[in-house]
Order: sequence, then structure tokens, then C-alpha cells
Amino acid sequence: MSRYEVGGTGAGADAGAGATGRGLWVEEPARRHRMPDPVRTSAVRAVLIVSVTLTQATITFFLTLTGSWLALPMALGAIAGTIVATWGVLDVLITRQMWNQRYGVLSEPSSTARRLRREARRASRADRKAPRAREAAAGRIPREDGPLAASGALLHPLTPARARHHPGRARRAAAP
Repeated sequence: MSRYEVGGTGAGADAGAGATGRGLWVEEPARRHRMPDPVRTSAVRAVLIVSVTLTQATITFFLTLTGSWLALPMALGAIAGTIVATWGVLDVLITRQMWNQRYGVLSEPSSTARRLRREARRASRADRKAPRAREAAAGRIPREDGPLAASGALLHPLTPARARHHPGRARRAAAP
């Protein structure tokens, strides 16, 4: 038994006698989800390309300082490497965006958009039922010539707002 295992006889065994038996390797949950495989592959590729390009640019700088004939071919290679490295980084961004668009959104019945639409429908139903409930509670039909008639706040069964839902009533109202 090694001294890191529970019940070991090493130097740390006496000091850890009151300890809880925690092993050397403890699994902890990840703070973030693992990147999808295509995104991780393109990210590794981009890191490798960028590191080679930076190394090449550094070597080009030192060759230029020494006045070596290799400075020109290395400078051309560094320029090409910069273009390829830019492509690699863009590839990571595009792959990540593509992955999010294809697999990132889970449609659930309790999604936010559906919940908001449901609440809006309930609110509009309540707004439509409120005047009817007040009229029924009062036991009378509201007058069209009252103080609110000019604002259009009162809805009569033959007003244009109701007539579009009941075409037969609109024709009967327009006939006389």
C-alpha cells in the first residue's frame, strides 16, 4: 500500500489518521461543458497553426537581424503562415457558430417564447372578458351617447370592431 492510500503506513499516515480517507485523485465536476468534437478539432488545429506561424515569424526576425539570405524566404513563409493562421481562427469561429445553429437550441414545451405567448393570450382574453363581466354585473347595456362614446371605448355589438367578426350583423346594420 502506498502512503497516499487509505490505511497506508507511510510518513503521512499518522498525520492523516483523523482525515477522512480522501484519495490522491478526486473527480470534480467540470465548470463548463465540454466543447463539441468538431469545434475542439478546429481549435486544436488553429492553435498548432498559430504556434508554428509565431515560431516562424520569430525565426524570420532573428534571420533579418543577422542579415542571412534565409530571411527573405522565411519572411514570405511567415506571410503565408499568417494568412493560414487567420483562416484557422476563422474556422474555429465558423465551426462553433455552425454547431450552435444546428445543435445548440433545444425546443421544449416550456420554452420562454411559448410561455410569453401563452401569457399574452391569457392577458388579452382577460381584457376581452373584463368589459363583458362588468356589463353582466351591472345588468344593463352601455349607452352609445355617454361620455366615453366619442373615444370608442365602448363596444356595441354593431360597431365596426365587432362587425368584422360577424359579417351578417354588419350588413344588417348598414341596410337601414
